[in-house]
Amino acid sequence: MRYFIKLAYNGTNYHGWQYQPNAASVQETMNKAFSVILNTEINLMGAGRTDTGVHAKEMYAHFDLETAFDIPNTIHKLNSFLPKDIVVYAILPVADEAHCRFDATKRTYEYHINTFKNAFLQEQSWYFHQKLDLDLMNEAAKSLLNHTDFQCFSKVNTDVNTFDCSIFEAYWKKVDDKLIFTISANRFLRNMVRSIVGTLINIGLHKITLDDFEKIIESKNRDKAGFSVPAHGLYLTKIEYDYL
Repeated sequence: MRYFIKLAYNGTNYHGWQYQPNAASVQETMNKAFSVILNTEINLMGAGRTDTGVHAKEMYAHFDLETAFDIPNTIHKLNSFLPKDIVVYAILPVADEAHCRFDATKRTYEYHINTFKNAFLQEQSWYFHQKLDLDLMNEAAKSLLNHTDFQCFSKVNTDVNTFDCSIFEAYWKKVDDKLIFTISANRFLRNMVRSIVGTLINIGLHKITLDDFEKIIESKNRDKAGFSVPAHGLYLTKIEYDYL
């Protein structure tokens, strides 16, 4: 039987989701917890990767298990066993061919900026005090929906078959002392959101124009795009499936 896990984590203490031999990862921590609680070796497949320091308000993973188990009791045991910065919300029986990575139809990220220094958001939001032209940044963000090739925002030397992504929404909003960028797409390239945000900040600082932004996308050249903003302001907030 295949099961999906709905979970969340604060990424501050982890070198991303993906297992790494010499660094703590969310995947390794989850594998150990599930293996102990279910008394058999469990290797989770994640819906995607998050980089070091990136957070996930909603993440999915899946695993296979031949024997039945008490799901509510297992969730309770897992949350007692796991460190305080990882939580399991649900374990869902799915079809044997269901795949948490390949079946995802939409992923949503948020990037959080606090415009006034906040002692309680040092690892959860990026502090940036310079004044930004949010209206101009939203114009540029809206233009992302007119493109599909985002090679200019991808980490270089990335092993992918295509740089094409379908972006469904991209916008900024101001909430008190915070600026929040929301972007949804069918898929994302490595470092894509953080480099988009960095380039939009250059728009907001009037360092580049809307026309420059279009030329950057058309160049397909990472060197033309803006800086990559710090990881700790980035959140994976939602993953959607047709059957969930």
